[in-house]
Amino acid sequence: MHPIPLQRTLAISSLVYAATLWGLMWYPYRLLNEAGVGGIASSFFTYAVPLLALGWLHGRELHRARGRWIWLLALGLAAGWTNLAYVLAMLQGEVIRVLLLFFLSPLWTVLFARFLLHEKLNRAGWAVMVLALGGAMVMLWQPNGDLPLPTNRAEWLALSAGVMFAFSNVISRHLGGVTEGAKSVSIWAGVAVLTVTGLWLYPGELDFIEHAGWRVWLLLGGVGLAIGSMTYAVQYGLARVPANQAIIIFLFELVVAAVAAYFLSMERMGLQEWAGAIMIVAASLFSGHMEDDQVKENPHV
Repeated sequence: MHPIPLQRTLAISSLVYAATLWGLMWYPYRLLNEAGVGGIASSFFTYAVPLLALGWLHGRELHRARGRWIWLLALGLAAGWTNLAYVLAMLQGEVIRVLLLFFLSPLWTVLFARFLLHEKLNRAGWAVMVLALGGAMVMLWQPNGDLPLPTNRAEWLALSAGVMFAFSNVISRHLGGVTEGAKSVSIWAGVAVLTVTGLWLYPGELDFIEHAGWRVWLLLGGVGLAIGSMTYAVQYGLARVPANQAIIIFLFELVVAAVAAYFLSMERMGLQEWAGAIMIVAASLFSGHMEDDQVKENPHV
């Protein structure tokens, strides 16, 4: 049963909303970092806000899904690392390069879907692999002949965030019968667990509490509420918009981030980054047709 037009419009709008905010979210985290709030601490507080403020609303949904707690735990930890690594990468690296490495996720989605969901690798899947790997090699190419690998911690974090983002998407597909609220709480809790571990390893991240003013706490709370709304928006949209459209909509994040980076941090993309970006975006667009190809190849499924 297809969603009625109003539902579809709201679903598409929710994905555009989430992509827009994610394209801008790096900036308040940098402001918090400049105010002395490290990436682990800021991630903890901003994800604790929706967990504490909204998590209790979905207690019954989590209880009903308790039979699939292992998969919910896997979703929480995978999505938790996605969000934490994304924030840390944005604080330490160049916005556009971080995003491009993150958007290699369609490549990892193809591989995870092949080995975990046993999905056939069709022509679109091969195109995704070739374009994504080619784009990464172009962007990371070293003129001295070194291997085209990430060159710093931020780029490795971005790459790992993309891998875990793909893994969490495959898990979410496996949890098709679980409500959006239960999945959202699992994601917030996953970030909380990982950041608590990080704060235990790096307790100095909490030193800002002694001198933090009300503006810092207000910004933490505001970012937390925005993250809560984005999580809901993504889960709502993905449940109602075909994958091929959702992937294209999420690419809007790259546009927003590129414009924001240009005006807010004066970052520029060189020819090498542009060439790699075009190939990676093309890979994402091809990944959107994988579902269509699978339907054509298996019309009775």
